[in-house]
Amino acid sequence: MTIRSQYRVRKAVIPAAGFGTRMFPATKAVKKEFLPIIDRDGRAKPIILAIVEEALSAGIEEVGIVVQNGDRTFFEDFFKTPPSPEFFQKLSRPNQEYSKYLQDLGQKVTILTQDIQEGFGHAVFCAKEWANNEPFLLLLGDHIYSSQTEISCARQLLDIYSQVQQSVIGLRVTQAEVIHHYGCGAGVWQEQDSILSVTQLYEKPNIEYARQHLSVEGMAEDLFLTMFGMYVLDSKIFDYLAEHINGNFRERGEFQLTSCLDKLRQSEGMTGYVVKGRCFDTGLPEVYRQTLIDFAISGGAIG
Repeated sequence: MTIRSQYRVRKAVIPAAGFGTRMFPATKAVKKEFLPIIDRDGRAKPIILAIVEEALSAGIEEVGIVVQNGDRTFFEDFFKTPPSPEFFQKLSRPNQEYSKYLQDLGQKVTILTQDIQEGFGHAVFCAKEWANNEPFLLLLGDHIYSSQTEISCARQLLDIYSQVQQSVIGLRVTQAEVIHHYGCGAGVWQEQDSILSVTQLYEKPNIEYARQHLSVEGMAEDLFLTMFGMYVLDSKIFDYLAEHINGNFRERGEFQLTSCLDKLRQSEGMTGYVVKGRCFDTGLPEVYRQTLIDFAISGGAIG
């Protein structure tokens, strides 16, 4: 196997099996992944479609979406079932063409299930058999992404993965007062303000811990690196997730990903990359409202 083929990433995993309780009561009517956003072309599309398009636009060939067992039909209907002839005929010509595009896109999507909702790490683990020992791109099911360059955010991470030949986590610069909401990373710059050799990962630290352990040389005081919501991971991550699940090692009552990422870092090494772009959270009403305003003018989704 050549280096080129060994470090080529074909698959993406999107965990989308949460309940969306923070977006209630809207999520009593519709899954949070199907709440609408407006892209830069003015097209209304569900959040999950924008995430899938982000992956495919970066050269990913197959996308696995992890959903609740009871939601499988709903996701498959959207990605696999064409509209009725009556509905299709009422669409404008551009939307008819887009409908055909969606059918082609749906052939690249596989719906996976998480029977019991036991955390982010557990949801990722549910893709183990489908991932089939290949490295994979991991995207959050409630984040959408907008690049500040001509290269998409996902493609940036995939390019770094090919370059460094180890797992890559997307990072962004974050103010101290909000880091308790995010996973954080620290390390040593290999390329200032861009590429980092990761030395520690920590989930939702308080400011005191971050100041003591997570400061990165060359960054301004009380600025830290937090997770961008995008990763390229070696399949060995599933071994560490299995250890936690089989040993019933829970954090905040669930099986988390960050501690397993840190084990992967210790055994295999890990690179952090400050993504040239923005990620937009859609999981809270106030940030979803701001996303609707900002995303359409930021560069927006592909397609």
